[in-house]
Amino acid sequence: MTSSVDVTSTVEGNGAFDADVLLDVQDLRKYFPVRRGVLGRSSVQVRAVDGVSFRLQRGETLGLVGESGCGKSTTGRAILRLIEPTSGRLFFDGQNVLEFDRTQLREFRRRAQIVFQDPFGSLNPRMTVGSMLTEVLYVHGLGETRGDRLARARELLEMVGLHAEHAGRYPHEFSGGQRQRIGIARALAVEPEFIVCDEPVSALDVSVQAQVINLLRDLQKELGLTYLFIAHDLAVVEYMSDRVAVMYLGKIVEMAAAQELYKNPRHPYTRALLSAAPRRYFKAAPTRERIRLSGDVPSPIRPPSGCPFYARCPHPGKDEECRELVPVLEEKAPGHLAACCKHAMVAGGA
Repeated sequence: MTSSVDVTSTVEGNGAFDADVLLDVQDLRKYFPVRRGVLGRSSVQVRAVDGVSFRLQRGETLGLVGESGCGKSTTGRAILRLIEPTSGRLFFDGQNVLEFDRTQLREFRRRAQIVFQDPFGSLNPRMTVGSMLTEVLYVHGLGETRGDRLARARELLEMVGLHAEHAGRYPHEFSGGQRQRIGIARALAVEPEFIVCDEPVSALDVSVQAQVINLLRDLQKELGLTYLFIAHDLAVVEYMSDRVAVMYLGKIVEMAAAQELYKNPRHPYTRALLSAAPRRYFKAAPTRERIRLSGDVPSPIRPPSGCPFYARCPHPGKDEECRELVPVLEEKAPGHLAACCKHAMVAGGA
């Protein structure tokens, strides 16, 4: 039995099903209750993800950036239902993931995997690498015999740049970069179409980061993978991504093709992020003066009633409209979306 499909979200204007769209996320929200008092009752909620929407084409990489705590990793895990979303709609290849039963969810996780940030904490220290990979294959019913599964495990290790004989070693016998390659091999074991890369290089040395990033790009070309690439390193995201979405306080505030966003940021927060990073690391971003933001990020427990960025926004044109109205993520230029009330903002403006 398959899930129902919302035709308003999965068809193009001509009424035909858009087979190029692999993932369609609509108004995704994840609120965490904060328990207080003697009885531990929940009186308030942390709005970790607060109305995120985007579509991901097959074979595309969407970079998701923002400062720590903005909801990037929570978005990725909610899409895979590693944590259950509070509300929203989520379509994978035209099927509603949020309506999947246990059997459908297992099949979905064969097609959608994750590479975690911590290359050591995500591996079982009591199991050999080969045992971890063959267990994944066994759980999903791949490989007729144990010998078949072990042969596949060795093939996967070689695919990610390790040696087949590494199958008999334990995680502590590898470097950080090698452990992350093992994590990638585990994600690839079930032959997925979509992978959430949850800050896969942030715990690695810079020299090792380049190797792992290039590996991910090569695997994407070879296997036709689709990535949601979550990171806080803007240069890495520019290199990896076809499009980039910028998150702030649980919301996407800007989204565009990578080079377009880096050259012509339309949201004040994106401009501030880019100005804070060294220019020499970017391919597309021009040199800009540093923009210093005042104040702190508002609490996700009590977010502002209007624009979430209003209190810190350095834009000289902000006014009471910004304080009162929640800006909608809308097109400011072809393919370039931003959530800012200042419609007159243009590329290169203040």
